[in-house]
Amino acid sequence: MSVITLIAPRCDRGEKTADTGAVWLRVRQNDCEETMKAIRVTALTGPDDVEHLDVERPVPGPGQVLIKVAFAGVTFPEVLQTRGMYQVKHDLPFTLGSEASGIVAEVGPDSRYSVGDRVAAITGKGTFAEYLIAGDEATVKVPDSVSLAAAAGMPMNVLTADFALRVRANAQPGQSLLVHGAAGGLGSAAVQLGLAMGLEVVAVVSTEAKAKAVRELGATHVVLADGFKDVTKEIYPKGVDFVFDPVGGDRFTDSTRVLAPFGRLLVLGFTAGEIPSIKVNRLLLKNISVDGVAWGGVAWGHPTYIHEQWDAVLEHVAAGRVNPRIHATYPLAEASSAINELDGRSVMGKVLLEAAGE
Repeated sequence: MSVITLIAPRCDRGEKTADTGAVWLRVRQNDCEETMKAIRVTALTGPDDVEHLDVERPVPGPGQVLIKVAFAGVTFPEVLQTRGMYQVKHDLPFTLGSEASGIVAEVGPDSRYSVGDRVAAITGKGTFAEYLIAGDEATVKVPDSVSLAAAAGMPMNVLTADFALRVRANAQPGQSLLVHGAAGGLGSAAVQLGLAMGLEVVAVVSTEAKAKAVRELGATHVVLADGFKDVTKEIYPKGVDFVFDPVGGDRFTDSTRVLAPFGRLLVLGFTAGEIPSIKVNRLLLKNISVDGVAWGGVAWGHPTYIHEQWDAVLEHVAAGRVNPRIHATYPLAEASSAINELDGRSVMGKVLLEAAGE
């Protein structure tokens, strides 16, 4: 007896079989979109070579949801992943993207979510697509007061900033914070969250256009990167309590020089490309410290951690105190251009990819 598989033009999932006597007919009920578009990395040759391809639409398993992607946030790790330079490696080919917002389209067994929920997710990969699978532990509900565009720009940056300021630094109202790269996605999240936490924020930027952007965020002081040390010391003669540094490079040594006694330099990355070093006698003589901030290493190892963090920042998010500045929105098919914009260091705020939109 032979088996014939047919695709039935229906909009639900599943399979049915029927015994016709001569053959078994296996009817696969098509939900109208068995495939989807996704941005795939097929070679580690940079942003120009990512591909917009048809791939199989995934199905959620236990404790998972299928999200119809509204917007995906573009982050600097995506730039590195297209070149194989990020610390987390994925086997080729893979779908790019770390974060997204959207609507729950399907739920797996035992999921805490329901079809129709407005959510954001942080998955590490797979978000540059029309649909994505996310575990419940990596998915959070988006308040009705927050647009899905804004929600897509929050997860990686806001939770990383929260981890740096609230968890690693234990920052308290009235303390001072200097933020490098303050006009970028992560830097602007640190500016907004720092202000929401009651900190005085010195925003360091590279151009006057970026200075204007961070003034609109409400930064207490805005200074240019060229000569930031001297200007900061004029504002805070005794130094600042914290330096938030996702840039690295040649600013690093001067960052230690603007710290107050017992101050802490929070290291989040090296967008300048150069990984700096320090003579530890400087730490000894000034009673300062350099603290690594690796949010992912903690979040991925603790199933409840993302939800705990989201609960901690939710009041600020819902009230609009943390609300990403959208620099540009590209169609999903133009992911290469969006990634290249981050690579060019010209971004002021957050770059998004639009899949389904609001």
